[in-house]
Amino acid sequence: MTDSAWSVWLDRFFDAYYARNPVNATFIGVHRYDDRLPDWSREAREAEARALLASMPADAVGLDAELARGYLEIAAWEATSAQYGWGNPSLYTGEAVFGLLSLLVRPFAALDARLHSAGERLRAVPSFFRDAERILHDAPRAWCERARRECAGARLLLERGLPQLVDDHALLRAAEEAWAAFERFDAFIETELLPRSTEVYACGAEAFDLLLKRAHFFEFSAEELEQLALECLARDSSSVVARSDVFEGGLRGFEDLWRDSVELAERRDLLTYPDWPVHYVEQPAWLRESAPYFYFLPYRAPAVFDQVDVVEYVVPPGPIDTATVKLNHVVHHGSLGHHLQNWHARRAESRIGQIAAVDCASRIAMLCGGSIAEGWACYATDLADEAGFLTESERAVQRAAHRRMAARAVVDVRLHRDSMTLDDAARFYEQRAGMSAQAARAEAVKNSLHPGAACMYLIGWNSIRQLRAELRPPSLRAFHDQLLSFGSVPLSLISRAMRERKPYVLASP
Repeated sequence: MTDSAWSVWLDRFFDAYYARNPVNATFIGVHRYDDRLPDWSREAREAEARALLASMPADAVGLDAELARGYLEIAAWEATSAQYGWGNPSLYTGEAVFGLLSLLVRPFAALDARLHSAGERLRAVPSFFRDAERILHDAPRAWCERARRECAGARLLLERGLPQLVDDHALLRAAEEAWAAFERFDAFIETELLPRSTEVYACGAEAFDLLLKRAHFFEFSAEELEQLALECLARDSSSVVARSDVFEGGLRGFEDLWRDSVELAERRDLLTYPDWPVHYVEQPAWLRESAPYFYFLPYRAPAVFDQVDVVEYVVPPGPIDTATVKLNHVVHHGSLGHHLQNWHARRAESRIGQIAAVDCASRIAMLCGGSIAEGWACYATDLADEAGFLTESERAVQRAAHRRMAARAVVDVRLHRDSMTLDDAARFYEQRAGMSAQAARAEAVKNSLHPGAACMYLIGWNSIRQLRAELRPPSLRAFHDQLLSFGSVPLSLISRAMRERKPYVLASP
């Protein structure tokens, strides 16, 4: 195989990915499809994935070749699955909502250009939902309920939120037509899907094992993963979680904590922090009513191919306790965790590693980016604790986060290998992770929608800890910088390369 043959194929792979997933493309910073919503017909998706697999040069080697094969094998399965193929109405409602929001929440282009694309996407919503009605059947009840909630949020966004942002008559007319389509789709769910709904949420053992092996490249079995998670739960079985006071520092306080965490990491020589600041801002007024109905994240991975010099972190309204601000909004997401990892991913040699962990409408762009993205963010909070950044009460909150991480992996394995019901999963979260009934149910539903995602936190976190213990690096800064330099790729492959003390062979033949 020649370099040019591989480059041509990889270009085809990305072209197909962006065309098939236009909303993902917007979040990633590829804007030639900003006026479109996806075509999710099963036959087209499965055929495309298998054709790309068949046309891949047989002697292609390296990280991107390995990841592309895994992605396409999973994409072929997804087209036939309940979660991503024929049984999940919330996949469509989420995509329709974020098709609009992806264009409005970031100023990546002139407002007129973004509004034009937004109008085109809004006008595409009716046909998008008509296609969904032809495709969907036997949808689980909880997924129908989630989709109906998103339809209710869409009404708030389109009827009350959007007019606060713009006064463009054509756009608001398109929003009215889109809302009417949401209303019809909601009625379809109520009258056609819910009466025939199921309580089957498992993707099945075979599919779950495929995700472990071909997305996370996990080297052990699902049973071994479950045992690891149970051992982590047993190490700290306390159900007592310290509560901290309501944070009174305002946006300035967020930024002070952000600066303190970065300066501490640099001073303790833990890692190299780039000149890429985060600016904490209030959630826009036009979004506040509707945002709680959606997968609206305060921090999203910045678009890889857009120019982003300062990243806005959208602080949710209402009171937030100090521990959540410090551990979650600052360390885990905004400073040492996701934000630092995203900076490295944008510069990775692996093209897949550049984009895989970008947050999209309902999940990251490619599951293979999850173990490093989430594993590093969980590990980074421990790193801040090692450096003396956490109080004793905040350490208790962090231990509770460890329990939730382990519980998620148990639920992921058991729910999707069909040894746990959705109700069992919610009870498990209440009893073993100390979640409220409402939070436990929401987490269980989210796990059911995205098999193989809840376990990536524990897989990644544990892999980093194991690698560090094994290599015993003389310089934590050098160790962390090298670990992150691979980009958003499976930690098992990063670990293999670092154990061999050589760069992982990337896209070259």
